[in-house]
Amino acid sequence: MVLLVAGLILFLGMHLVPARPFLRSGLISKLGENGYKGLFTLIAAAGFILIVYGYGSARFDGSPLIYDPPVWLRHVTLLLMIPVFIFLVTAYVPCRIRNTLKHPMLVAVKLWAFSHLLANGDLASVLLFGSFLAWAVFDRISVKRRGPGAGLPDFVSGDPGKWSDVGVILAGIALYGLFVWKLHALLIGVSVT
Repeated sequence: MVLLVAGLILFLGMHLVPARPFLRSGLISKLGENGYKGLFTLIAAAGFILIVYGYGSARFDGSPLIYDPPVWLRHVTLLLMIPVFIFLVTAYVPCRIRNTLKHPMLVAVKLWAFSHLLANGDLASVLLFGSFLAWAVFDRISVKRRGPGAGLPDFVSGDPGKWSDVGVILAGIALYGLFVWKLHALLIGVSVT
């Protein structure tokens, strides 16, 4: 459990830096833009590795049960994950859905974390998904306070047509299908079917 908590602190802590523009600009002035991005990537990657390993270890060692969700909530989780994958694709492709959501990655993270809290009641899961949900809510509020365009990738702009929306939806559904079929079991070690 210690590795999971350490990973969450590193990963989410580093992702809180952009929410504090004075801290971000201070790091950029000391390290330069590339130095800041390199440090951000290294710390976030180390945190991610610790999260993955720590979460797997905690579940393998028998993470204590906080609550016991009914089995039918797993079906709700599966249903809620469909828009998560669509929103993930939307975060990186110019489309009208992206313009409507404004920050589709944060919407996807919130929905992913919430849906997994519905289906998983052990301590490791509550720490993992609860932390990501809290971070995504905080970050969305922070982005809103920083003003229009804050937190958006530079490469996404313009007002694309409806066909890009169809492509994003189809790509998201295809990715969802791959995860349900095999990828969740291969990457996470838990079959969803």
